[in-house]
Amino acid sequence: MFRNFFLAFEWTSLKEVWQYRELFFFLVWRDIKIRYKQTVLGVLWAIIQPLSTMLVFTIFFGRLANLPNDGIPYPIFYYSALLPWIYFSTSISLSGNSLISNTDLVTKVYFPRVIIPAASVLAGVVDYVIGSTILILMIWLYPETGFSFAILLWPVLLAPLVLFAISVGMILSALNVSFRDIKYTIPFIIQLWLFLSPVIYPASMVEERLGENFRFLFDLNPVVGIIEAFRVTVIPGRSIDWGAFLISITVISIVFVLATLFFHKAERRFADLI
Repeated sequence: MFRNFFLAFEWTSLKEVWQYRELFFFLVWRDIKIRYKQTVLGVLWAIIQPLSTMLVFTIFFGRLANLPNDGIPYPIFYYSALLPWIYFSTSISLSGNSLISNTDLVTKVYFPRVIIPAASVLAGVVDYVIGSTILILMIWLYPETGFSFAILLWPVLLAPLVLFAISVGMILSALNVSFRDIKYTIPFIIQLWLFLSPVIYPASMVEERLGENFRFLFDLNPVVGIIEAFRVTVIPGRSIDWGAFLISITVISIVFVLATLFFHKAERRFADLI
């Protein structure tokens, strides 16, 4: 019964989003332009942020703290993880505040409200694509890495990350309408999430020092399997941990279902509360 209800609801929601696809594309394009409007460096910010963070991580966590890097050169080790992480963290930050930032639009015009947080997430794909060009250049600069056809999997690996960012964005944006202190909580959540994800350190370090049982709990964080998959695709001869990746896909699917139902229920009160 619940399955039939959700399938009917999901089909109706997708059909409605498709009917408002022009508005959806407009909001995506608007969010892209807002990112670079009246900025001196423009699209270069999509490169500066991960590149500067990579340099700091390489110096302090790589050279000084000497954290393990699974045999991958530190700059590539950190940049390949920072690229998807920065996309994800920026997306949930913007989508979590998206409904509050579009108060006039929400209260005056009817359309599927999920379009707003989803547009914020999809707009960030442009930054990700721009940042990926630097990673390709870095791979070329390190002969010991070399090019791997697994790089072609990047769009495939990005898809579940986009879906997860939309799911988290739906939950946070809906909560933000009722509880305005959520906008202050989002940066704190992102900061904690960074340390719970294999960005600064490899996932193998968790299993080595805390054991297999804790590693399973660690893998329940959907970002883990995806970031590790991104990281190994830049090194020829490395294979994706499909077990961890499958766990990520499963958790993301469950979160998406719950987020969709929660957002749909909360959506009815947006115009009154916002």
